[in-house]
Amino acid sequence: MDESQLPTALFSRLTTVAILAAQRAADVIKRGYGQSFSYTSKESKYDLVTEIDVASENEIKTCIREFFPDHTFLCEEGGLEGDNPTTIRWIIDPLDGTVNFVHSIPMFSVSIAATFNGEVLSGVILHPLLGELFVAEKGKGAFLNGKRLHVSQSDILETSFIATGFPYNVHENPHHCIELFSSFAKMGTPIRRIGSAAIDLAYVAASRFDAFWEVTLNPWDIAAGTLLIEEAGGKVSRFDGKPIDILKEGTLIATNGKLHEQVAKSIHIVETEEE
Repeated sequence: MDESQLPTALFSRLTTVAILAAQRAADVIKRGYGQSFSYTSKESKYDLVTEIDVASENEIKTCIREFFPDHTFLCEEGGLEGDNPTTIRWIIDPLDGTVNFVHSIPMFSVSIAATFNGEVLSGVILHPLLGELFVAEKGKGAFLNGKRLHVSQSDILETSFIATGFPYNVHENPHHCIELFSSFAKMGTPIRRIGSAAIDLAYVAASRFDAFWEVTLNPWDIAAGTLLIEEAGGKVSRFDGKPIDILKEGTLIATNGKLHEQVAKSIHIVETEEE
């Protein structure tokens, strides 16, 4: 990443600090990648947390607190810290794609979003190894290493390039996620499952993917990415078409906008058939 290309003059202090925090976290992750480290399972045997996740999260919070000591946090590992509705809440995934990281698969990211009253003001997603820095600020656009992003123009679902992810309890088949995947696959549509929802969303914003869906995502998975997509001209919603409540877990459809109704309709058909 060439930092000189970043349009920092465009961004607020909030976004600039988010960028700095992501870069510091990326340094922690890069030092740990491929090395020996400890990890444990959380609610699922595949829902992993490593000492690198924790170290990255601590680095992010320390950086933000240097500039904004009164701000609060909602983090994947540390949970909710502070509950002051009059100040900024940071929603953080310090290492999105931990299973990939543990297995030395180089697809993972840092995701940081600054929010106020449930609205995302700034979002940053950084791929530590590739140095790809995705940045969005409300009303100011979305960028990849300083280049403005725009979603794709694909308007036919069957010829689009789409992505998805599976929940840790996929064996329980929530929201008929197995049938959903099968339905899209039977269209002949190329489908990718990268293992980092933050990257998936950033790729929709960057027009690398035309659409993405997943049945269960948390605030830290989607906060930064949804703003990236909206600022790049795309659309996000729940499966039922309702707006995203960024503070709640739920389903997600993210598209270039042109495909949104087609993806939602395809999901609705499967859900109706299976109920």
